[in-house]
Amino acid sequence: MKELGLGSTECTTVFVADDPMLGNRACHEYYISRSESPGDFPAGELGFIKFQEGPIKESGINGCHNEDLINIVIHRLLGFQSGDFKCRENALALTKLEEAIMWLNKRTSDRNNRGVVGTNKI
Repeated sequence: MKELGLGSTECTTVFVADDPMLGNRACHEYYISRSESPGDFPAGELGFIKFQEGPIKESGINGCHNEDLINIVIHRLLGFQSGDFKCRENALALTKLEEAIMWLNKRTSDRNNRGVVGTNKI
C-alpha cells in the first residue's frame, strides 16, 4: 500500500491499495486514513473505496464508478448550499462537478453509440 500523494488533507491521507490493471493503468482500491495514524489499518481507516474492475459485460458489477463518488460530493455540497454554509466556492465546485458528470456521461454515450460500452474495446 502506498500513499497516493494527491488529495490528502491535514486530517486525512489517501492510499492506493492495488496496482493498475494492464492496459488501462487505473487502480481500483483506495483507503482513506486519519493522518495521525497513516497505514494503521483498520484502526486509522476512515473509508475503503473499490472501483469497478474489468468491463461490466465481462466481469459483472463488482465496484463503484467515478460518477458514484462525484454524485456523493454533489449531494453533500447541495446540503451545505441549502443551509448556513452556502457560499460562492461551494456553488463553483458544484458547477465543475456537474460538468464532470456531463463529460463522463458523454463518454459513456459515445461508447454506447460505438457498441463498445461495457467492454475492453476502444
